Order: sequence, then structure tokens, then C-alpha cells
Amino acid sequence: MKDIIALRHYLHQHPELSNHEVETATTLSAFIQALHPAATFDVGSTGKIALFKGAAAGPTVLFRAELDALPIGEISTLPYRSQNGGVAHLCGHDGHMSILAGLAQYIARNKPTKGTVGLLFQPAEEVEQGARDVLHSKVFQQLKPDYMFALHNIPGYPLHQVILKEGSFSAASQGMTVTLSGKTAHAAEPENGLNPATAIARIIDAMHRLRTEDELFEQRILITIIHIQLGEIAFGTSPGHAIIRMTLRAFENRDMEQLTKIATSRIRQIAQKERLGCSIEFSEVFPATMNDAECVSIVEDVAKHCDLSVVQRQQPFSWSEDFGYYTSTIKGGFFGIGAGTEQAALHNPDYDFPDALLKTGIDLFSNIYRKLLCE
Repeated sequence: MKDIIALRHYLHQHPELSNHEVETATTLSAFIQALHPAATFDVGSTGKIALFKGAAAGPTVLFRAELDALPIGEISTLPYRSQNGGVAHLCGHDGHMSILAGLAQYIARNKPTKGTVGLLFQPAEEVEQGARDVLHSKVFQQLKPDYMFALHNIPGYPLHQVILKEGSFSAASQGMTVTLSGKTAHAAEPENGLNPATAIARIIDAMHRLRTEDELFEQRILITIIHIQLGEIAFGTSPGHAIIRMTLRAFENRDMEQLTKIATSRIRQIAQKERLGCSIEFSEVFPATMNDAECVSIVEDVAKHCDLSVVQRQQPFSWSEDFGYYTSTIKGGFFGIGAGTEQAALHNPDYDFPDALLKTGIDLFSNIYRKLLCE
């Protein structure tokens, strides 16, 4: 395990942002190539897939880890703290990558007897683009995986505890940008212009009301206003332009479709009544991560085999994961591993992935691999 811990610390020291994970991918590629995979492929902007193949026919199983770090400065006195200012692995992707590297070592020592196992090091998870690019790539479409598995460390849960949920594991989300166009006027003569301020207030109220209309949705939805820009800072001017940015979340994909439709309709109605032009754009679109029942059962059996505590969540997590792009068409198993009840939360500047979880993650992935491709 010393080499895996050292790898994790090195990756933590050298974080890279989404779609810029060049050195990260190079480091991992060198590590994996030394294990002599049957084939390797470039995928997405900086991603890598390494394949190990069995002699007999069988399923294709992929395990995924994320390459990217966050644009957040790290607060740490760790000897392996980030050396890239304003960028840090504060979500644990350095740990997830190292777990996959440890799985590669295990596979190299214990080759599959059937089928194909793939290790996917995916770029740009934090901005949702990575999984979508990989899913639509020729390499991935030719691979046609039968199963995909991934894990995420989750602070607030006991160390090593395995967190499972069939169906929706984490929420769908998307950024919604509303641009309102009116007419600029002198602040002393606002009647000669079309100021979007009233429309902004009405839109905020409408979105807050929509959050409470539970009868319209099967599960919980959430709307968060994150940014508003109205005109410029000029006390002599009544603005004629505004931008509202918000995040829409839903536990189920069909609820996200409904939420998007209703929110768009109500915003356009308000803009029309206020005689404003209105355009709406969406970004960072994450589908809900939907866990297949068979995959959840496999992870649960493996966790118990490893003598790990297992907890079944009753509700999905409200955060989002681009693994949902894969589970929309592939049998998927996405699960959590407790990072400790005292651990700093994900995306906090003082977060650090617990090294103790590396062996736990490797053991879980290795046993899933054995169950599907070595028995």
C-alpha cells in the first residue's frame, strides 16, 4: 500500500482543473502501463481507459475514477499540500484515482478468466462535461460495457461504512441562466425605460413558490438562486438589462423535466407581462445517478464479504454526479464510503482524503471484479 499512498500524495500535490488534467493523466498512464494492460485508449479531453482481458467470453465491466481538482485554495499544513495555487483536490478525486490504480495492481496479479475489465480515468467530472464526452466517444461506444461501478468518499459517515441506495442515488441538477432585456433610461425618468427589477422580484417569488408545490413532483425538487446582475453601478441610470442565474435540482430525471418545463414557462410569462425580452440557457447538466438493483446487490454482498458496515439510504443525496450519464444506458453501481464523522466536508478548503480508505476502496472494487469476471 505504500506505493498507492505515495501516488495519492503526489496527485494531491499536483492538482489540475477540469479538462486540463494533462500531467495527472500522464502520471497515471505511466503507472498503469507498467502493469501491461491488454490495451489503452485516450478518451475525452484528457481521459484514459486501460483494458485487461480474459481468455473466455464474458461481460465487460468498467470501474471509473475522476481526474479533476477544484478551483479552491487549500488550507493545510500537510507535507503533500497542493503546489498549485488556488487549485486543490478537495473532493477526494486523488483518492479515487489511487484506488483505481490499486485495483489495476490487483488485476495484473489476478487476470480475469473471462470477459473484459476496464479502468476509466475520466476528466472533467466537476463540470459534468467529462462523462458526457466519454459516453459519446467512439472508443466507449465500441467498448459497450455491461456494468459500470464507481465510488465516492462521503464525510459525515463512519470511516469505511458503505452507503448504498437502489434507484436514484444522487440528484439531477442544471444551471439555468435567464437574460432579461428591457430599455435603459435616465434614473430621473424611469418611465421612459423598461427596468427588469420588478421582473426579477416576481421571478424570485415565483421560483420560491414553485419549490413548495409538492403535488407537481414525485420527489423533492430544489431551486437555488445563485447570482443576479442588474444593469451597471451607475446611480444616474435605470437599467435595461439583467441576468439571473439559478440551480435546479430534482431527485428523479422525470421531475427535472417537469421542473424545467414549469420554471421556463413561468419565467417567460413574467417577462412577457413586464414587456421584456427573455432568453434562457442551461449549463452543467447532471442527470440523476440511477443505481441498478443487481449492481447494488453485488456491492452489498461484497461489502459484507469484506466485513464492512452497510447502510441503505432512504433518500438520494442532493448533490450531483456526472456518473448519471452512464447509468442512463448502462447497468451502474455508484456507492459511497464513509470518510469519517469528523472529516471536513467535500469542497471545503481543509478537506483531505483519508489514506485509510485506499485499502477499503481497493478491496471493494477487487471483490466486485472477482465476482463478475473471475468466478
